Amino acid sequence: MTAFQDSQPAIEAPPPDPAAPAPAEPSVTGGPSVTGGPSVTGGPGRRARLAGPAAFAAVAVVMLVVMPLALEPFRLGLLAKYLCYAIVALGIGLAWGKGGMLTLGQGVFFGLGGYAMGMYLKLHDAGGDLPDFMVWSGVEKLPALWGPFGNPAFALAMVVVLPVVMALLLGALVFRQRVRGAYFAILTQALAAALVILLVGQQGLTGGTNGLTNFFDFFGQDLAADSTQRGLYLVVALVLGVLYLAAWQLVRSRFGRLLVAVRDGEDRVRFLGYDPATVKTLTFAISAGMAGIAGALFVPVVGIISPALLGVVPSLELVVAVAVGGRYALAGAVLGAVVMGYAKTYFSEELPEAWLYLQGALFILVMTLAPKGLAGVAAALRHVRTSRRAAA
Repeated sequence: MTAFQDSQPAIEAPPPDPAAPAPAEPSVTGGPSVTGGPSVTGGPGRRARLAGPAAFAAVAVVMLVVMPLALEPFRLGLLAKYLCYAIVALGIGLAWGKGGMLTLGQGVFFGLGGYAMGMYLKLHDAGGDLPDFMVWSGVEKLPALWGPFGNPAFALAMVVVLPVVMALLLGALVFRQRVRGAYFAILTQALAAALVILLVGQQGLTGGTNGLTNFFDFFGQDLAADSTQRGLYLVVALVLGVLYLAAWQLVRSRFGRLLVAVRDGEDRVRFLGYDPATVKTLTFAISAGMAGIAGALFVPVVGIISPALLGVVPSLELVVAVAVGGRYALAGAVLGAVVMGYAKTYFSEELPEAWLYLQGALFILVMTLAPKGLAGVAAALRHVRTSRRAAA
């Protein structure tokens, strides 16, 4: 074949015609540049790319500037609580929406982060003595488990380390056995129920049913002061923004595309040489770390952490919130948590006897008319608007 090619005469290109127009230079956007016409870079593609960052900047301004000025301290505290739930929902959206792992036990990781922060606050308020609930329970010596949590650096580290390590261990045991779907969901739900039973049964160690409460100081700041509550709100909003950007970048990365591929065809990904168990375990651990951070922020914002806040029912409510907002979009998961939190507060204030039914009706209405949630409705409206604009 090589000899045949060498024996062929070289074909010379014809000389260029001076009268012919010069070929178009390739543009930065990947197509030929058009002279005398509208700029390619100013079309709808660029507007679509800028829409996401512009919307994020607008939401950041509203959350960080407008809300602290417009809301009274009580309502601002409620919004901070909703944002704590939104951080958990962001992790659920990452694990369930992008990875296909329906986790019904995020309350476990939320509780681990919350109890780590609550233990530090109780020891700090006690000033070296036993926490009040231990005195009431007849405990005479501080348990060894509580000792390290008197160090704020250790407590803050455990807020993330404990949920992540537990998620890594659970993922390594479960995903290696190819447990998925409803079986994985039931397993996480059982884990949440078991943790609640454990916490309730250890009255002298965890506070039992009442949990940890009566916090007065947060790193030198009076928790009852309005300025402290506004500062906590800003901290929660900033943490949510940072974690959202990190999750958004993760989804857009190669790992994120691999995660979606595992969700849509796990066996195909395995045949291509990747390990779906590793991808799912890492994603599950990231979502657990987000839930732990949310639990740690929830404690000073609300002033309590108890088994009632991290059992099966709260975990299911968070999954419902993600479904209402739209589990396939990270912004939809955050929006769903805020909307469901506000709906729960509004219905319980205005219609205390029927708010559970109204909340359930809201979920059924959204799931029936918009299976992809509120984010799916917004995407459909944008598609219609873009189609009309293109047709015009």
